[in-house]
Amino acid sequence: MINKTNTKKRGFSLVELVIVVVIIGVIAAIAVPRISRGAKGAGESALRGSLAAMRNSIDMYAAEHNGAFPGADGLNTTVIRQLTEKTDISGAAGTEFGPYLRRMPPVPVGPNAAKATGILMSVADPLSGAVDEITDATLGWIYNKDTGEIIPNTDDTDDNTVNYYDY
Repeated sequence: MINKTNTKKRGFSLVELVIVVVIIGVIAAIAVPRISRGAKGAGESALRGSLAAMRNSIDMYAAEHNGAFPGADGLNTTVIRQLTEKTDISGAAGTEFGPYLRRMPPVPVGPNAAKATGILMSVADPLSGAVDEITDATLGWIYNKDTGEIIPNTDDTDDNTVNYYDY
């Protein structure tokens, strides 16, 4: 003889499941914006670090090359080569000076984030927007060979509405 009163199965009711789903939704609604803000803050910190490293390397290059900034010939490939390879006093391939950077860092913010490592050469003040024949919008940096100034090639702003090119 089997006693059927003791074999009743116990499970979660629909109300209990709905309450659990609602609680998980509330937690996700709180956590996701905080996580995305953290990622944006990390990009801004990486940009500040990349700018500091590149500005320091440009200054070191100028100090060792009689005040001349890299890229005197106006070619963006020369700037990258002069910062990442050994050069002589004239900036040509050599063994005396450098390298100043291991590699060109990508821009960590903006529409070309993490994929743009090239340099857009500026013929005037980088903030003026005047550029020479190199107009590739996928290049990550804007560089002025006359002043040694380098800024990210993006019009985006941070959470405080400060333009990244003002960093």
